[in-house]
Amino acid sequence: MNVSSLLPTLPARRAPASPPARAAPAPSPAPKQRDAFFDNAKYLAIVLVAMGHVWEPLRDGSRAASALYMTVYTFHMPAFILISGYFSRNFDLRPDRLKRLITGVAVPYVLFEIAYTFFKRWADDDPSYPISLLDPWYLTWFLIALFVWRLTTPLWRIARWPVALALAIAALAACSPNIGDDLDLQRVLQFLPFFVLGVHMRPEHFRLMRRREVRWLSVPVVAAAVVFAYWAVPRMNPAWFYRRDSAQELGAPWWVGTVMTFALFGCSMVLTVCFLAWVPRRRMWFTVLGAGTLYGYLLHGFLAKGSRFWGWYDHPWLHRPPGEIAVTVVAVAVVTALCTPPVQRAFRFAMEPRMEWAFRRRDG
Repeated sequence: MNVSSLLPTLPARRAPASPPARAAPAPSPAPKQRDAFFDNAKYLAIVLVAMGHVWEPLRDGSRAASALYMTVYTFHMPAFILISGYFSRNFDLRPDRLKRLITGVAVPYVLFEIAYTFFKRWADDDPSYPISLLDPWYLTWFLIALFVWRLTTPLWRIARWPVALALAIAALAACSPNIGDDLDLQRVLQFLPFFVLGVHMRPEHFRLMRRREVRWLSVPVVAAAVVFAYWAVPRMNPAWFYRRDSAQELGAPWWVGTVMTFALFGCSMVLTVCFLAWVPRRRMWFTVLGAGTLYGYLLHGFLAKGSRFWGWYDHPWLHRPPGEIAVTVVAVAVVTALCTPPVQRAFRFAMEPRMEWAFRRRDG
């Protein structure tokens, strides 16, 4: 007999239970890739803005400088506004987007409006110049305009004929002298069609602009625009391009404001297409600067205005071709430096403040 068969059967020893496997942490979302084309376009547009500002004091003694000035002013801000509209096309009234609108647009407007006021008091020896958040000074008009445009984006997304409606509003503004200077509403309304058009543009529209035939056709178009501007210098008030006054304020009949609204919109869009057709699509050495264009835009204004206050343009040499070229090169170098990441980090407290203390935490 097998003795082992008489022994009580012992329960089998269980292997120690392994600890439950931890759930793998959800992968963090990959950072959104920036489009090199749009960063390149924003950088090149802000360079043209700076060039236009340094050319302004050179116009009196140079018809060529005036022609280039008028050509650039026809499209540099419309191009920038069009791209701003394109990147605002998904804006709605979600809390996180409203927070970003306040911290990225409204707060910088307040801070730079105050900073510009104190700068003018000091640099222009005008200690009584008032602080007024309702009357944007110099470059800050774009921030208040962007704030208004972006808030109205949901309305433009549901309108049946949004661009036509925006053009009608701009035309009415151009012949309405009673709008006044509060919040620079003339500019807000007269530049509105470019923003609305950008809201309704799609990637395929920009791809059409970058076709080879468009690129080569743009060369004679821009050349013709410069020739026309050279002819128009003694015949046209460049203040039309600023869009900050009505027709009556510029000494023209009211109906001219309507005509100029549509004429300038057409010319601006043609030259904007020509400009975007030549913007590189691949990453360039200046692509990274596209993220800092608002820094370059607001900061270069101190030097642009200071050069007038301090009489830098009083030197006769600057009004000759070598001096004009030198001024242009300096403007490009300065605005490029102001768009760099170190400058962004230094001024992020004013341009992109976090301000967590000012907002409620969202539950969940």
